[in-house]
Amino acid sequence: MQFCKSNYGVTFPMFAKISAAGADKNPLYVFLTEKATNPEFSDKIKWNFDKFLIDKTGRIIARFDPREKPEDEMIMAAVEKTLE
Repeated sequence: MQFCKSNYGVTFPMFAKISAAGADKNPLYVFLTEKATNPEFSDKIKWNFDKFLIDKTGRIIARFDPREKPEDEMIMAAVEKTLE
C-alpha cells in the first residue's frame, strides 16, 4: 500500500491485495468481469486502476478504463446520475 501512496499519490483507504485474474481470481473480480454476472461490461482487468460504478443495489452501472481519472467529466457525470 505504501507503494501506491509513494508512487501514485493515493490518499484513499485501500484493501489488501487480491487476485484479479487467473485460477485464484477473487470472487469480487469474478462478479465484475465474467459474462454471467456482468454481461454488459465483462472483460479482463486491463490494469490495476480499472474502475467500476456499482449502484446501491449491487448492479454494475458502468466500467471505466484505467487511463480515465476519477475526476474526469464522464466519470463524475455517471456517479452523479447514479446518485439521483
